[in-house]
Amino acid sequence: MDFWFSELHTPSVKLSVQVDRQLYSEENEYIRLDIFESPEFGRFLTVDGYIITTERDEFIYHEMLTHIPMAVHPDPKRVLVFGAGDGGVVRELLKYPHLQRIDMVEVNEGVVEACMKYLPFCASGLEDPRVTIYSENPLRFIRHIENEYDVIIVDSAGFYGPGESLLSREFYGSCCRALKEDGIMVNQHQSPFYDEDRLETQKAHKRILENFPISRVYQAHIPSYPSGYWLFGFASKLYHPVKDLHSKRWRSLGIETRYYTTNLHRGCFALPAYVERMLEDVENIPD
Repeated sequence: MDFWFSELHTPSVKLSVQVDRQLYSEENEYIRLDIFESPEFGRFLTVDGYIITTERDEFIYHEMLTHIPMAVHPDPKRVLVFGAGDGGVVRELLKYPHLQRIDMVEVNEGVVEACMKYLPFCASGLEDPRVTIYSENPLRFIRHIENEYDVIIVDSAGFYGPGESLLSREFYGSCCRALKEDGIMVNQHQSPFYDEDRLETQKAHKRILENFPISRVYQAHIPSYPSGYWLFGFASKLYHPVKDLHSKRWRSLGIETRYYTTNLHRGCFALPAYVERMLEDVENIPD
């Protein structure tokens, strides 16, 4: 008998992946967590029935969330990461030898433990001495921090449950205060294709516009995510994501990637017309 995992993208659209076996399952007051092994996507992590990370395409998401801000900021030393329990963002950050400290805030300790055991291709760097993991509510953690981080990366599984606060004015305002005067924040913006996801994209973009003088949106194509098309937000107090890109400096680091390049960096901020119009309409989104 075939075993399939199915994720509903809308009430009338779903993605189904054939599964060889289920490796792990846990449910607590916050989430339902499962890890499967499949012939096409390799091992993959799901949270509350949504695919979060797959062995086959996780590099796209993690590289685009990490290397965009790191190639723009001229000298990042301290980075704060929200979510990222699978460890993929931390793995990419550890490729920068000049980084002194990575703080990771993941409210669900079980995610970290399961990924370290079953998804070592992502989570192997979580025990690095430069990494400190905090199991705490993101808003509570960031609320009283000022002028401490060079880069903040918001890697949320979604804007629901504990992640709902990541769409609030207070959260983005707190992130702005926690950054140094030339700090950069990036976050995942969901997909602009389906109606429900598009509304969350607009809300996140609006909140960022309210708090940062520079705000741009960029894109990547991730096969296992809804519609296969994903957006990210770049926000900064000082640097423009394309004009201030340090291509030669980044290439001189010799960092090995599978998706990100500095040429792709420039191009990923060029968005389709329907996405540009959607972002221009954010002022009309009700609170």
